[in-house]
Amino acid sequence: MANENLAALAAKREKAIVKTSVVGIAANVLLAAFKAAVGMISHSIAVTLDAVNNLSDALSSVITIIGTKLGAKAPNKKHPLGYGRIEYLSTMAVAAIVLYAGITSLVESVKKIITPEAADYSTVSLIIIAVAIGAKLVLGLYVKRQGVKHNSGALVASGKDALFDAILSASVLASAAIYLIWGISLEAYIGVVIAVIIIKSGLEMMNEALNEIVGKRSDKEEVAKIKKLICEEPEVRGAYDLILYNYGPNKNYASVHLELPDTMTVDEVDRLTRRVQNKVYAQTGVIMTGVGVYSFNTSDEEAAAIRNAVQRAVLAHDWALQMHGFYADTEKKTMRFDVVVSFDIEREQAIAELTEEVRALYPDYTLQIIPDIDA
Repeated sequence: MANENLAALAAKREKAIVKTSVVGIAANVLLAAFKAAVGMISHSIAVTLDAVNNLSDALSSVITIIGTKLGAKAPNKKHPLGYGRIEYLSTMAVAAIVLYAGITSLVESVKKIITPEAADYSTVSLIIIAVAIGAKLVLGLYVKRQGVKHNSGALVASGKDALFDAILSASVLASAAIYLIWGISLEAYIGVVIAVIIIKSGLEMMNEALNEIVGKRSDKEEVAKIKKLICEEPEVRGAYDLILYNYGPNKNYASVHLELPDTMTVDEVDRLTRRVQNKVYAQTGVIMTGVGVYSFNTSDEEAAAIRNAVQRAVLAHDWALQMHGFYADTEKKTMRFDVVVSFDIEREQAIAELTEEVRALYPDYTLQIIPDIDA
């Protein structure tokens, strides 16, 4: 059922992204043609570079379509979790194009500063630039809104880029007005500003795509929401070690450990975990692929006292962020628990220190301390 829902959502998302990208391609090609004509007629390097930027935007939309199509391919034996991460690779390709356009623009602008050429603006060219500004504003708002709606980082980036293009075009228009009124040419310098901003945008896009591929910290709000949903179940004392695995936009999987009473049967645990999986998917779209279990003492007062003492010792360290999964068998003299360790200390060193301290408190107990990542 979950896979069917995911397939339907993916198909709808793919269709929307392709449609939005086609609109972006058509609009950018038209704008590029108009601006290129204006740039050549008026000998304006800033307008010409703006036209090149529009062409790079159109090419970016083409790559977005290709990445979306490939990313939507059905899972198979070789890639059982699908091809969603291809979209991040397509974002990197778009970023590379943007960087190339920015560097080229910067070189040409610097040449114009060294060997300036007087601009020649006509009323028609200024009107075309003004119309282009309005078109870019409308296009940018539309593309960005569709990107947010369908969780497409490439579309959001394209929308932001279009909005910024509108601001840059406005600066070109302002520099033309300054030239016509006071005779001061700022063309080449505006070109440098445009080039620097394009390069900055490309670097940011590249960094964002790399972060998605390498893996980054899960969104705090989403993690908190999932844990809240899980802990609404009366049997669940706590939800820990929740890790989200992203395999492309809207393709999120997760694993978690639940702290449950030591009196629950396997059948009861099985029914609970299935209920939790269905609930989390229905309300977040995240598929729980693994649900582990911690047991906690329910009737052993001595074990409860040990837990409190150990917890005080553990959390006395600034680098010990949390203790969970504690269970003590007072008859067999065994004790086990997990500790979330910050990145301020080596995990081996942290466990060695905690083992020494807890053994000093309870020398008769066999210890098992598991370090967890601060994810």
